[in-house]
Amino acid sequence: MNQDYIEIKNLKVFGHHGVLREETEDGQEFFVDARIYTNLRNAGVTDDLDRTVDYGDVCMFIHTFLTTNTYQLIESAAENLSCALLIKYLLIDKVSITLHKPHAPIPLEFEDVSVNITRGWHEAYLGIGSNLGDREEYIEEALCKLVETPGIRNVTVSELIETEPYGGVEQGKFINGAIRIETLFTPIELLDRLHQIEDEADRVRQIHWGPRTLDLDILFYEDLVMSTEELTIPHPDMKNRDFVLRPMMELCPHYVNRALNKTVAEMYAELNER
Repeated sequence: MNQDYIEIKNLKVFGHHGVLREETEDGQEFFVDARIYTNLRNAGVTDDLDRTVDYGDVCMFIHTFLTTNTYQLIESAAENLSCALLIKYLLIDKVSITLHKPHAPIPLEFEDVSVNITRGWHEAYLGIGSNLGDREEYIEEALCKLVETPGIRNVTVSELIETEPYGGVEQGKFINGAIRIETLFTPIELLDRLHQIEDEADRVRQIHWGPRTLDLDILFYEDLVMSTEELTIPHPDMKNRDFVLRPMMELCPHYVNRALNKTVAEMYAELNER
């Protein structure tokens, strides 16, 4: 993983962030530290400003963002600033923001109060399918909504394939595919967004493994292994699903399922042997 970064320290901003009325009305000084993770190799070799993140422009963006927006909590100010930076500057992979509030309304002697957060883009893989209505249109609309979602970028789609239904329920054939994305969402936030897109496609959840207008599943989220009532990552049944592994072979045959310590190619070969 790239560890290059640009660092900005003690950028002074006069803002109106706080819970108290006098804080939002009168305002106060804040100071920002920003560590911007981006690959500096190309800029270092070529001496070309277009191949790096312009830290002067970043400073102006931070200043404008914190002076034109108002938040009660500096946690919220730092969170929203981080996401705004990541969305605006395409070369930023990750950002660490420390927001200092040295004049916080604390009736004691103190030097500083600050919050620090680190946010970045995460690679994830999704499965998509449909077997009701205009299947291609449902899938196309879902892909458009993913592309248009703030916090999701670089959407890549495999070839779509027609497959037999899975799970023993009598129903029509599916169209299936796989999707690679980069996202700022946590896994649960991503799941909520996928459910929202499914609901907008009139997805009905009545029969397990039954017919549906749209099905969106999280297959991988970086190297994360997790299991809750809501979500299991990697997808627990992907090793048995040709309609998942075939499209994934196109996108990422060497991606490792950390729960099984097997690549997509190895899972696909084992499934074919069965």
